[in-house]
Amino acid sequence: MSADTTIDGPAAGGTAEMETGVRQAIDVIRPALQADGGDIVFNRIAEGGVVHVTLVGACGTCPVSTMTLEAGVQRIIMDRVPGVTSVVADA
Repeated sequence: MSADTTIDGPAAGGTAEMETGVRQAIDVIRPALQADGGDIVFNRIAEGGVVHVTLVGACGTCPVSTMTLEAGVQRIIMDRVPGVTSVVADA
C-alpha cells in the first residue's frame, strides 16, 4: 500500500534514515494487522520524531485500535528506530 509521504522539520539525512527505518518496521508489523483484516499506512514523520500513521480496514474501526497502536505498533517502531518519540494515528 502506498501513501503520500511528507516529512516535517529539518530535511537532514537522519530524517531520511529514520523514515527508512519506520517503513521497515511497518513491514514487520503489517502481516499481523493484515491477518486480522486491517493494515497500516505511513503518513509522515513530524518534528520531534512523531510518526503519523493511519490504521485502515478492520484496524481503522476496531475498538482496541488504540491499544494496538500503543502496545504494538509504537513499541516496535520505537524499539527499531532511534529518534522516534511516539506514533500517532491520523484520522
